[in-house]
Amino acid sequence: MSLTKNMLGLTTALLCAFSLNVSAEQIEIKFSHVVTENTPKGQMALKFKTLVEERLDGQVVVKVFPNSQLFGDNKVLEAMQLGDVQLAAPSLSKFKKYTKKLQVFDLPFLFNDMAAVERFQQGEHGQKLLNSIKRKGLQGLGYLHNGMKQLSSSSEMTTPADLQGKKFRIMSSDVLAAQFHAVDAVPVKKPFSEVFTLLQTKAIDGQENTWSNIYSKKFFEVQEHITESNHGVLDYLVVTSRDFWYSMPKDIRKDVKTALDEAIAYGNEIASQKSEVDKQRIAESKRATIKELSSEERQQWVEAMKPVWKRFEKQIGKNVIDAAIAAN
Repeated sequence: MSLTKNMLGLTTALLCAFSLNVSAEQIEIKFSHVVTENTPKGQMALKFKTLVEERLDGQVVVKVFPNSQLFGDNKVLEAMQLGDVQLAAPSLSKFKKYTKKLQVFDLPFLFNDMAAVERFQQGEHGQKLLNSIKRKGLQGLGYLHNGMKQLSSSSEMTTPADLQGKKFRIMSSDVLAAQFHAVDAVPVKKPFSEVFTLLQTKAIDGQENTWSNIYSKKFFEVQEHITESNHGVLDYLVVTSRDFWYSMPKDIRKDVKTALDEAIAYGNEIASQKSEVDKQRIAESKRATIKELSSEERQQWVEAMKPVWKRFEKQIGKNVIDAAIAAN
C-alpha cells in the first residue's frame, strides 16, 4: 500500500513538473488595439490569433484586446517598451517621437493612390522604415491599410482657396498642421473621439479621413460636402518590442511572422473592399455631396501643398521622399 502511494506521489510530482515546464515555455502575445472587432484591424488581429494557434500547437497563445481595453494608441508604445503588451498597430502618425522618417506618410498629395502606397511600403525604402524605430527598442513588422484620406466640410471645396480661414481637425502631426497652413486653413489637434461633436456643434468646419472612418463615425451626417481629394494616406504600423521579438526561438519567430504577414494581407483586402462599399453608402444616403476633382483641379491642390515636402525633407530624407514619388 505504501509503495503504491509512493508511486502515485512520484507520478503526480512528475506530471506537475511537466505541466510547469510546458507552461513556462508557452509564449503569450497580448495584441492591443483601439477599434472594434468588425473593422479591418480587428479582423486582422483575430485572423492572426487563429493562424498562430492553428499552426503552433499551444507553443504561442495570442490574446486580443480591442477597443482600448488595455491601452490607447497614445500609451501603447510606452507599455510595449515596458513589456506590458507585445503587439499593437497604432497609426503611423503616432511614431513622431520615435522617428521623423515615418512622417513621409503624412505628406500631402505624395501618393496618387493605395496601389502606389503599397508599392512603396513593400519596396526597399518602405521595408527599411520598419527598422527606423529600433533605437527606441521597437520593431516594425508590417503595414496595415485604412485607406486614402478625403476632406469633409460644411461648405464646398473645389480649390485650395475654399479652405482659407476654415478650422480642420487633424491628428497630432506637425506635417498635417503644415498641410493646412499651406492653404491658409487652421489646423486643430483634437482626439478622434471628439470629432463628431465638434463637427455637429460647428466648433470646427471640417476634417480629413478615410471613407470607412467618415461612414462608421457618421461624419457625413453632419458635413454637407466631401471632396474626394485622396490627398493623404491613413495607415497603421504593426509593431512589437525588439526585446520580445528576438527573445522568441528563431523557428517560432519565423512561423509567427508568416502568420502575421498573412493576417495583414487579409486585413488589407478587407480595408480595400470596405473603403469602396462605405463610399457608396455615403453617396446613396444623399446626406453629403461628393465632389470629384478633375485632373486640373487636383493639380491646383498639389501645387498648393507641395512646399510641405521640402519643409520636412531633412527630417524624412530626400531619398525616402523620392522613392515614394517613384512609386506612383
